[in-house]
Order: sequence, then C-alpha cells, then structure tokens
Amino acid sequence: MSEALQAGAGRRGEPMVWELGAFLKAIADTLGARFGAVAVKGELGAWTRAASGHCYFTLKSADGQASLRCVLFRRAAAMLDFEPREGVAVELRGRLSLFEPRGELQMVVEGMRRAGAGTLMEQFLQLKARLEAEGLFDPARKRPLPAYPRCIGLVTSLSGAVLHDVVTALQRRAPQVQLIVYPASVQGAQAGPQLAAAVQLAGRRSEVDVLLVCRGGGSIEDLWAFNHEALVRAIAASPVPVISGVGHETDFTLADFVADLRAPTPTAAAELVAPARTACLAVLLQHQHRLGRVLHHRLDRESQRLDHLATRLARPGSALLQRRQQLTQLTQRLARGLAARLQTERQRQVQLQARLLHARERQTDRQRQRLDLLAARLAALDPRQVLRRGYAWVENAQGVAVTSVAAVQPGQPLRAVLADGELQAQVLSVSPRPAPSD
Repeated sequence: MSEALQAGAGRRGEPMVWELGAFLKAIADTLGARFGAVAVKGELGAWTRAASGHCYFTLKSADGQASLRCVLFRRAAAMLDFEPREGVAVELRGRLSLFEPRGELQMVVEGMRRAGAGTLMEQFLQLKARLEAEGLFDPARKRPLPAYPRCIGLVTSLSGAVLHDVVTALQRRAPQVQLIVYPASVQGAQAGPQLAAAVQLAGRRSEVDVLLVCRGGGSIEDLWAFNHEALVRAIAASPVPVISGVGHETDFTLADFVADLRAPTPTAAAELVAPARTACLAVLLQHQHRLGRVLHHRLDRESQRLDHLATRLARPGSALLQRRQQLTQLTQRLARGLAARLQTERQRQVQLQARLLHARERQTDRQRQRLDLLAARLAALDPRQVLRRGYAWVENAQGVAVTSVAAVQPGQPLRAVLADGELQAQVLSVSPRPAPSD
C-alpha cells in the first residue's frame, strides 16, 4: 500500500482510500466468491463473433429493462449445439466477473442452450442411451459406401431448399448419377413416421445404391423428427447404406449416430456420396494409360517370341540335329537305367533265394526238434515200458481189464500179459484189503 494510503488509513473516522486497480480487483474477487457459478435466462442481443473465435453479446430481459454484457470464449463456443442469433431465448451458465480495463460487469459464459430445450435434450439423451445399449450405434455395423454409385436416393421435403441444393451439387459434380426422391415431411408431429416410411420404401424398392436423409438447419425443436425412434430403427434396418445430412455442422440428431456416415450439411452429403465427374474421368484416363502400357509391353514381348520362333523355323536342320542328340541321350540313359535295374533285381533275387534256403533249414530244424519231443513223450506213455518194470496186465475171459478184487471170483480163469508174453491163470482165492481206519 502506498504511503498516502497508509496515512489515510491511519486517520480515524475517514473511509479507506483505494488505489483504483486494487479496488477493481477486490470487487472482482468478491463477485467471483459470491457468484462463482450462476445460471441466468434471457434473450440474446448484439451478438458478434471476433476473428479470435471469442463471442461477445448482451443478455437482455424479456421486457428489455435490464441487460448484462457477456463473453463466450472460443473453447466454450465450439461446444454449442445451435447457431446463436439475436432475439433467441437462452439459458446461460457461467460466473460473474469484472472487466478491469473498463470497470464493466460481465458474465463469462461457460455453457449456453436454448431456453426450454432442457426437456427435449433430456429426452434426446435418454433415447440415445437406450438405442446405443441395443447396439444401433455400434461402428462395427456401419457399412462402406459404394465408390461409384449409379443411382442415389434422397429422403427430404419437396418444398425445402435441400432438394435444390442436392440437385445442384450432383449436377455440378456428377451429372451422370441418377437421383430418385422419396418425399417426406421434415418437421412436425407426422414427420418422424413419414421419414421412417420413406426409408423403408427405398429399401423395399432396391433401386438406389445409397440413400441420403437430409434437412436444413434449425432449432432442436425443428430437427426433432430426426430423433424419432421409428426413423432410427428404419435406418438401422435399411438394406441400403444411409448418409445423414441434417442441419448444420454443429447440429446432431440420432439419425446421425445410426447412419453409416454423417455429413455436416445436405450439400456435403451429396458431395460425399458422388465422386466428381472430373475425378472419375482422371481415374479412367489413368487406367487407359496403364492399359496402353501393358498392351504395348505385351505386343513387344510377343513380337520377340515370334521372331525367335521364326529364327528356329528358318533352320529346321539344327532343330532336327538337336532332337537326335536328345533322343540318343535318352536312349543311353534308358539302356544304363535298364542294366542297373536288372543288376539290382538279380542281386535282390540272390538275396531272396539265400533267405529262402536259410528259412527252410530253420523250419526243418524246428520240425525235427518238435518230432523228437513228441516221440519222447509217446515213448514215455507206451504201456510196454510199464510192463518191463515188472507190472502185468490182467483181464478176464471177456477181455475186460481187472482193476479190483471185487471183479473176480475164486476159480475164475484170467489172462495176464507180461513184458515178454502172457499167462493163463485161475483165481484160487480172493483176499480184499481192509479199508484204512481214520
């Protein structure tokens, strides 16, 4: 604080003397603390946009008795969803401040919307969220546009300027493209269903390669038909790719989100869908030059081939000699190959014969060993071997073997066969062996 202020502040009963810059800064600080975030409603007046992009205007009361200077900086102005103009009722959000160079009260606007648009915007956001959850705005479902459409469809009003703008743009850029108009209202209560029906009609008739849905600029109320759910679903289900060209560049509708491509204006939509005739002719000229180069190259190559064939045809003796040499070489290769094959087969036959003899000898040895084993087993089972150990074979007169004393009676004749002969015997007595006791 300066010495004069300090002196003045020290005198009792006298007001404090401010330095002007500090005084205005104090007022600005007080306004910022008291009115840091405010919302004000009124009408726009004296609207100007500077070269820097900042906007300056006056907010007036409905009766014109009050006004407030406002500033909308470029960053906030770029976020507006409508084109401000004088006399439009708006709602402003921002903060109060003091423009110190002139000591003027002003409002620094951070957001602006049309007065009364809050309900419509809320409906817009709710419907957008619901349709987006269903996947209608998914970029993956958007289809590419035809590079060179032959026929374009246009859904718009017959009485608006859009039809004239689109026709003019197509005549200027691509007069060779045919245009088919599907008329429908673009504003009013019946506009949404009529627009949806026109899109469905274009899909059923299948006579266009791409479809434009267009309307000029306006307020959110004016463009509300293009937020109609029936229209959004009709565009999503359309078998024809759809371009949305509704309003100005700052205007957005649900038709823009569901369309395969959004154009900032109807004229831009026509320019996007139809490549310029001059560009098409330039591409055709490039293809013509390329085709000519390829054709000349092919003709040169075939001419060289024809010259080579003519040279060979002019000297048939040389070609015949070459063929004889090739035939001689092939004959020699065949003879060498046949001799080598015969030698290989002879060696293979000798090997197979040796393997056969070896296998036959091994088989004979195995059979001989098996025969010896069977003979030994047969000899071990020969009854005569048992008789040689002192046993005898006893049978009755009927030739039945006697295996128990119970089968004979005293005085009964028997025949006994020994190892070296047989005996005729008679039973003198029978003595059964007593059963063993437990």
